[in-house]
Amino acid sequence: MPQQAQLKHIHGHGRLPRVIATDSSRPWTMNSSSGDDEAPKDPRTGGEDFTQQFTENDFEVTPPAQRVQFILGEDVDDGTHVSHPLFSEMGMLVKEGDEIEWKETARWIKFEEDVEEGGNRWSKPHVATLSLHSLFELRRLLVNGSVMLDMEAHNLEVMADLVCDHMVSAGALPPGVKDKVKDALLRRHRHQHEYAKKTRLPIIRSLADMRNHSSSKKDMVKSPSNQSMARPGSGTELSEQQHKGNTHFMRKIPPGAEASNILVGEVDFLERTLSCFIRLSQAVVLGDLTEVPVPTRFVFILLGPPGSQSNFHEIGRAMATLMSDEIFHEVAYRARKRDHLLSGVDEFLDAVTVLPPGEWDPTIRIEPPAAIPSQEVRKRPPELPKEEVDEEEEEARLREENGLSRTGRLFGGLINDIKRKAPWYISDYKDALSMQCVASWIFLYFACLSPIITFGGLLAEATGKHMAAMESLVSGFVCGMGYGFFSGQPLTILGSTGPVLVFESIIYEFCLKMGWEYMTFRFWIGMWVAGICIVLTAIDASALVCYITRFTEENFATLIAFIFIYKAIENVMVIGKNFPVNQGIYDCICTPPIGSNASVIDYAKYNWDYCESYNGTLVGVDCGKPPTENVFLMSVVLCAGTFIISTLLKEFKNALFFPSIVRQYISDFSVLIAIFAMSFFDYSLGVPTPKLEVPNELKPTLSTRGWLIPPFSERNPWWSPIIAVFPALLGTILIFMDQQITAVIVNRKENKLKKGCGYHLDLFILSILIAICSIMGLPWFVAATVLSINHVNSLKLESECSAPGEKPQFLGVREQRVTHILIFLTIGGSVLLTPLLGNIPMPVLFGVFLYMGVSSLKGLQFFDRILIMFMPAKYQPDYMFLRQVPIKRVHLFTIIQLACLIILWLIKSFSQTSILFPLMLVVMIGIRKALDLVFTRRELKILDDIMPEMTKRAAADDLHKLDAEVGLLARVFQWGKSRRGRVVTKPPGSDSRIAGEAVGTGLISCSTSNANEKEFEAQSSLLKK
Repeated sequence: MPQQAQLKHIHGHGRLPRVIATDSSRPWTMNSSSGDDEAPKDPRTGGEDFTQQFTENDFEVTPPAQRVQFILGEDVDDGTHVSHPLFSEMGMLVKEGDEIEWKETARWIKFEEDVEEGGNRWSKPHVATLSLHSLFELRRLLVNGSVMLDMEAHNLEVMADLVCDHMVSAGALPPGVKDKVKDALLRRHRHQHEYAKKTRLPIIRSLADMRNHSSSKKDMVKSPSNQSMARPGSGTELSEQQHKGNTHFMRKIPPGAEASNILVGEVDFLERTLSCFIRLSQAVVLGDLTEVPVPTRFVFILLGPPGSQSNFHEIGRAMATLMSDEIFHEVAYRARKRDHLLSGVDEFLDAVTVLPPGEWDPTIRIEPPAAIPSQEVRKRPPELPKEEVDEEEEEARLREENGLSRTGRLFGGLINDIKRKAPWYISDYKDALSMQCVASWIFLYFACLSPIITFGGLLAEATGKHMAAMESLVSGFVCGMGYGFFSGQPLTILGSTGPVLVFESIIYEFCLKMGWEYMTFRFWIGMWVAGICIVLTAIDASALVCYITRFTEENFATLIAFIFIYKAIENVMVIGKNFPVNQGIYDCICTPPIGSNASVIDYAKYNWDYCESYNGTLVGVDCGKPPTENVFLMSVVLCAGTFIISTLLKEFKNALFFPSIVRQYISDFSVLIAIFAMSFFDYSLGVPTPKLEVPNELKPTLSTRGWLIPPFSERNPWWSPIIAVFPALLGTILIFMDQQITAVIVNRKENKLKKGCGYHLDLFILSILIAICSIMGLPWFVAATVLSINHVNSLKLESECSAPGEKPQFLGVREQRVTHILIFLTIGGSVLLTPLLGNIPMPVLFGVFLYMGVSSLKGLQFFDRILIMFMPAKYQPDYMFLRQVPIKRVHLFTIIQLACLIILWLIKSFSQTSILFPLMLVVMIGIRKALDLVFTRRELKILDDIMPEMTKRAAADDLHKLDAEVGLLARVFQWGKSRRGRVVTKPPGSDSRIAGEAVGTGLISCSTSNANEKEFEAQSSLLKK
């Protein structure tokens, strides 16, 4: 179809801009006005026919998506066409008193904010919902209106002259009203923050506004009705004298951002609509045109006769929403002609999601989504089907990247771990310069100290006080410092575990029965364990970690979390047994001092606490101990209060109060605030609750032993070091499984760690620490699951919410060594802090245990699936695995996993079987392998991880993929046939649910032209396959 175009030259200030004439052969054709003297009628009243004229010949051969991908794929020859973040602002021409001015009505960074006239404030950020008619009208204006690219103008007056001259030369603007149009464009721009300054009363200002704005009268901006407006009052002169940008909002603008201004309004001197899209060659600050002092790059002007204000407002919103779209605004930067802009609009129309009228309320503002899908798929052409990749080779490559493949040489995995972690070693200390690390350090200090003290008490009972709380503190210091400085993954927290305690008690009972020296025999067991672990490191045994999938690791993590919750509640109930509420008769009475004239009745009213303060004497059998009827109730209050305060303050970062930095600090120090608050509450009431008992002298618990254990003893036979290898094998399995499962949980891909894993290096360092602990007679410390999970959670990084409405995105974890080192450094110095730590009630620490157990369950898919089993279908969360796997199969997988969890709990609960707990973890891996026979590969890939060397069973998955693609094409073709009617659209990228609604961009380029013939054949062969 021939294209007719006429080029109009413009004479004005500066360089001649590029002028694009009207193209009459566009694929989307709209009927224009019937005459110049007739004002455009509202299409909704039936004045004009705006129906699209769809014929097969109207469509160009190349789809809009491919045209946009070609535009974005071109090299930028200079810096003028490089895209920047955009701040869009829309102003409307309004009459204030006797004067006319531009009033700010809406703004965009990523989401739309509107001025609420009644409340005289900005609305909450929301997803822009546009009428399809406004998008078609905007496209018609870009086709028939003026488009001026790379205009050179250094201020608003020069730009107005160029625009008016172009419209006059193009015949769109009568020469007689040129000055009036220019006068309208140069009217003052009034922004919402200026109105807010005028009307705000100091007594009702919010805390945030009082911080950023002064209440002095000299900062108030005069209203338009009290200030005479000169015609050139919106240029540079006003910018220098009166215009004050919204500096408070400026911090929300991304660095390097530029502005796009949309100016719409109705005037009584025009008979037909005028529109102009302008892109400046260089972004400049155009006086008071923009709310914030950022340079303007794009301007869209839309003026028309009276009666079209509401229609123009919707067109202006459509233009601003387009400019905030990631794809269109890049097209706008790179466009060299009008057709490029129209291609961007067409691609946007292909990508929008429609909401049918009558099925939703247009007045409802859609909240910004928590996560926005990437728009990269709209920028690049669809990839041709690749050759089939060997899945085993791909899995082997991923394992090799994570250090989980055997190298074939001694200590090859250890050497690779060192090479992987060495470049990050310095940054492991630099990255800790954050208050978040201080909060994590103090929180984990208390979280680690209490289990160490508690474990020391249990260990003293199990080993005859050969090892107790003091030995546990020293072991925590030695192991924590060594592991923090030299390990491959310092986010893993070492601690004492239940299976290790059971192992120690069995060895002690064996030595008592045989009459052997316990610490000497334990010395040789520890040396054998250390030697076996070094051998496992040498042969890259940590590569077996790849068999530990989500099924096993979440079973283990859930079990440990349940243990923390159960133990916290159990310890509080033990306090209730030791200090019963119904104490019975308390035989203790206060009597008057000898020689006093007061009677016994006068002093009997004084209780146990105040008797001595009045010089009274306590008489009775129970006077040696205070009354304890309130101890248990107070313990429940302290435990529950610590848990509730920690939980609420941890989520305070998402609250609506206070600035974001204050909320973040409160969230980071939530547990510390809870500990100090409840400890002060306990101190103020004076109830004698159990307190934390910390040793106050640095010496072994037993006076008969020292800090170095002799390797030989007269009580032990000469062959005892040899047979120590047998219990050492069981201890090795226990330590290896505890360590590696926790390491897998810490290194899971959901945590987005960037510095790599170090399984072999961790095991090597742990073996050296076990040898040191065996020589010094200290308990063995291994990776503690719940403590490690809480350490990772306390160091999570989220994006700063710069744009209004933007939700913080999880970026990863602050990977560093300093918190681990400081935690165990302060644990080693706890002996010096005994007077302070002795005031912390134990129920408060039990509340911390409860908080850690509950918080570690968050993010576990297994726990989410357990909760789903008790939910009706309509209330179930929109998890991705529920979309892709039938609910019955999900429940079957959950029931099998839950049965395994119950078996682990039963084995752990009985002392006779608890020693087999590490072996049962190995059995869990075998059970997971057997699930390959029950579930398809696709189901296991969604609900779990794929195990190495799995048998290929991809036929069902290929069939499912084929069904999905056929259904996708059916929806696309059906969508293409039904693009009529009045609907409301949502811009692409504003919905986090990736579905088939917004796909019509290059996925069905089935043209039979020579340019696309190969691509069509490739897609057809893919569907046939």
